[in-house]
Amino acid sequence: MHIPDGLMYPATAAATGLVGAGAVAYALKKSREELDEKRIPVVGLTAAFIFAAQMVTVPVAGGTSAHLLGGAMAGIMFGPWVGTLVVSVVYLVQAIGFADGGITALGANILCMGVLPAVGGYYFFRALTGVLPRTRTAYLGSVTVTSWLSIVAASALASVFIAIGGPLPLAAFPIMIGIHVLVGILEAVISTSVVAAVLSTRPDLLANQDRLPEKVPTSARGEAA
Repeated sequence: MHIPDGLMYPATAAATGLVGAGAVAYALKKSREELDEKRIPVVGLTAAFIFAAQMVTVPVAGGTSAHLLGGAMAGIMFGPWVGTLVVSVVYLVQAIGFADGGITALGANILCMGVLPAVGGYYFFRALTGVLPRTRTAYLGSVTVTSWLSIVAASALASVFIAIGGPLPLAAFPIMIGIHVLVGILEAVISTSVVAAVLSTRPDLLANQDRLPEKVPTSARGEAA
């Protein structure tokens, strides 16, 4: 759902750019506090995986596109602000190196596809797992629901940005959201598979340690044992 240059008016691009820059600056500050040596390689691998997954895009309308996000997955795995930083770096590289998403729209893209899925997804996931049983099924089911909902919400926010600050007609937005309802299914499957693999092998690397299933196998606890 990258928003390209020219699809938002300058005032909207400037406002979202300022807010997006502030969010990235705060994410960088929090990441310095939260990241340790054992998690840095996993964070790097996740960023590379998200980058590769997002390179497959489907044109939607007015130059926008549909693709996987990975923001909710990053937020669930690493916490809201490390997750935000991970996907923000991906969007910066894509915009500068591959012209995937506009430079002037970078702030809006970071807010839609980074902050909303990573931060919003993190807290929504915590809310779900807080009321569900501490089982593996409930944990991974929460990942599935959060991942699907995050991509639909992100497409809705992108639609709002363009509707209030750009020339694209409102009639195009149900198409964008509808496509992401379908893309969200693939997002949910991939995100759940990745989190399930980490949960089975190195649950100590995951954020939300207080939400882990009660019966995580002892052999899978890694350094947390």
